[in-house]
Amino acid sequence: MIDWVPVRTGARPVPSPVATPLVWAAASGGALVLVALLNALVGPDRPSPALAALSLLSVLLGLCARFTAAPGTALLCWLFLNGFAIQPAGTLTWAGHRDALWLGCLFTAALVGTALARLLHARAAYRRVTTDVGGETGT
Repeated sequence: MIDWVPVRTGARPVPSPVATPLVWAAASGGALVLVALLNALVGPDRPSPALAALSLLSVLLGLCARFTAAPGTALLCWLFLNGFAIQPAGTLTWAGHRDALWLGCLFTAALVGTALARLLHARAAYRRVTTDVGGETGT
């Protein structure tokens, strides 16, 4: 006999993503701290380490975010990269191909983090569901 049970009655198979405003707040705060730390350790006007660190931050934030948060996360990280990691500090500039590449890298990093999280959560949920189903039919 098949017993129909709503999925939400048991353990939630896939965790809910964090709200987008919280992800953007973490992106702003994290980018500010990372750029300030890198400016103190490496020195200003060295955007390559800052881009790498902010890309890693975008991936980490993407792990707990929705896909819709990726553009804002990339834009916020780019604002801190452009405004404070290159000279003149505190002034936003647009240097065509360079800034488009930076935005593309940050956006791709955020999307990769989000896609990776979705795949890992889906795989874990599939294993839980198939393990539970296999255990129930064996008794």
